[in-house]
Order: sequence, then C-alpha cells, then structure tokens
Amino acid sequence: MIVDRRIRDWLESGVAALSGFVPPGRGATQAREWSAEIERRSASWGHHVGVDGARLLAERAAFTGATGDGTVSVGGACRLMQCADGWGVAVSLPRPSDLELVEAMIEGPAPDPWASVRHWAATHTGGEIIERARLLGLAIGYLGEGGPPLRLPDDCLHGDRPPSLVVDFSALWAGPLCSSLLALAGARVVKVESVDRPDGARRGDRRFYDLLHPFGESLIVDPSSALDRARLAALVRSADVVIEASRPRALAGWGLSAEAAVADGVVWLSITAHGRANGDRIGFGDDVAVAAGLAGLRGRDYVFVGDAIADPLTGLAGTVAVMRALDTGGGHLIDLSMCSVAHSTLDGTAATDLQPSPKPHPPQARPIPRT
Repeated sequence: MIVDRRIRDWLESGVAALSGFVPPGRGATQAREWSAEIERRSASWGHHVGVDGARLLAERAAFTGATGDGTVSVGGACRLMQCADGWGVAVSLPRPSDLELVEAMIEGPAPDPWASVRHWAATHTGGEIIERARLLGLAIGYLGEGGPPLRLPDDCLHGDRPPSLVVDFSALWAGPLCSSLLALAGARVVKVESVDRPDGARRGDRRFYDLLHPFGESLIVDPSSALDRARLAALVRSADVVIEASRPRALAGWGLSAEAAVADGVVWLSITAHGRANGDRIGFGDDVAVAAGLAGLRGRDYVFVGDAIADPLTGLAGTVAVMRALDTGGGHLIDLSMCSVAHSTLDGTAATDLQPSPKPHPPQARPIPRT
C-alpha cells in the first residue's frame, strides 16, 4: 500500500496511535521540516542536534503511557463539549485555581465541575464562553476559530552567531522544548522561576521534565525583592535570547521590558496562546490546538488528536524563529501565537479515522541528554 508523505509522517510520529486518527493538515511533515532546519543551523554553529520533529509531537505520551479518550485529552485536563451554537469548545482546567473559578464562570454552585461546565456550555454560544474565559483567566478554545498568519523571521543565509546565553522564563512544554533544543545547539540556558509559581511541569512525569531541562542551571527568584529584580535585569542585559511564555504583563510587572531588551540586540521570543495583542487570553496545548482546527470527527462528535500538540509544534517553530533571528544579527521581538503555529499546518485535508487500518507507530521518547 502506498501512503503519501503527510499520512506517513503522522503515522511515524506516534500521534495517530494516541487517538486512532491521522490529524488534519501536515503538522508532522512541517515538524520534520523545522527540525531539519534546526539541524542545519546548529551544524553551522558547530553542534549536532539530530532530533526528528515528527516524533517530538507525541514524546510526552511516550513517557506517561497515556492515550486519548475521544472528548477527553490525553493529559486529562481538557475536554471537548458542545455549546449552544454546536461543536464545540475545548475547556482546560489543569490548575487547582481553575476548578475554583468554575463557579464564577457558571455563576452558581459546581459540585461536579466538569458536569457543571458541560451543562452551562450547552446553553451559551462559543463567543460568550470565550469572553467569560478571558475575563476569568481560564483556557478555552472555540473549535476552528483559527488565528492570525504565522510570521517567522526571514530565512536568510546562515550566519555564525550561536547564542551564548538563553534566559528562559517559560514553563510547561513549548518554551522549554525551544530552550532545550538551543541548549543542544550549544547555548548556555538559565531557567528562571518565581518562588511562588514554579513550573507546573514539575508536577508531571519527572523523566519528561528532565528531558526538556538538560542544562541544569536554574534561578529561583522573588519578584517582590528589589535585589532579585536587579539580578534579573542584569541577567537579561547579558542574554542573547530571552524566552517567555506568559501573558506579556507578567514580566513587565517584574520590571522587565521586551522592547528595551530588543533595542539592546536581544532576541526576545514571546510565546502566547493567541498572540501578544490578545495577551489577556490564556491557553494550553489542547484547547489551543482545537481553536486552531486540529481535531478529528468520529460520528457526530469532535475528538482530540494528539497530546497538547500545539505545544511541541510551537517549540519547534520557536527554535527556528530564534535561530533565524540570531543569524540576522539579533534585536528581534518574535510574537509567536501557539494558535497561529498550529493553524499554519492545516492544508485543507481532513482528519482520517484509522479504524481498522493502517496501523500507526506508537509514541517514542528520546534518551535524556546527559550534561
């Protein structure tokens, strides 16, 4: 049987094994193209990264052993449900504080948060739900809402400016994947966490966390401390690259200015769910993927494809963007929307139900780098 490249790449990525679907679009093929560019650029810097971008898309599931369950995400913290104007919305409640906000969202008691949200969503339109989520700081995506066009720095001739210092303020998956790939390409990476808000990925699979943090340098700071704020400012001034993956006002509240850093020649990668212009709206890999249109259709129900797939796609795209910006001399503010990254991989092809064939490859994990 002849399988076209798009389907083959999805099958070999391990993503299809998680849900029984070949996702729509060419995300796995694009991931391989991005990882090939990362390898070419890192080789020009004297290092070998050698990762298969497609296989990165299901890597977390390879460690956890989790699989999809239709309208419940692989990680279990996001669910697809109907709203008053049809399918559907993807609601993420990964943090204890999110569960506490459910009653504020539905304006009533929620003895069973998921059942309460499902019942409430059925009586509200997608637009109404998104607006309520924005006000409360909840992560909800409306199926197929899409995003602005993806804009990465131009692909110029290779330069010779590898980063000497990457300051990583990000958490979870997309940002740490980017910083880990830059570390493999020869950069020194310092991870920065707030004393009262450590990286939530620390609560997940330790092996996967270690894989994304091969560099071993970290700094725990108290943003309310004048001394720590001065240390952060000095660290950013000495950086070649800064990675953030929070609402833009977060680091501004720490006294750090992306615009000022860029004016000094820093490459500043800003990863948000829906772009800096929508910086008050949060999102995670599963709900953002659904918002971008990465979903499958089984019977009358839309279902998740992959595990928070917008995260690893964004990590790869962010790495390419940073490398290109460095090769043009630095001084870039890269506004990277996860929704735009995921949406950019769609090409009009629909998701394909694999039942009963062809047989997909199971997810695979890389060995954890030793430093």
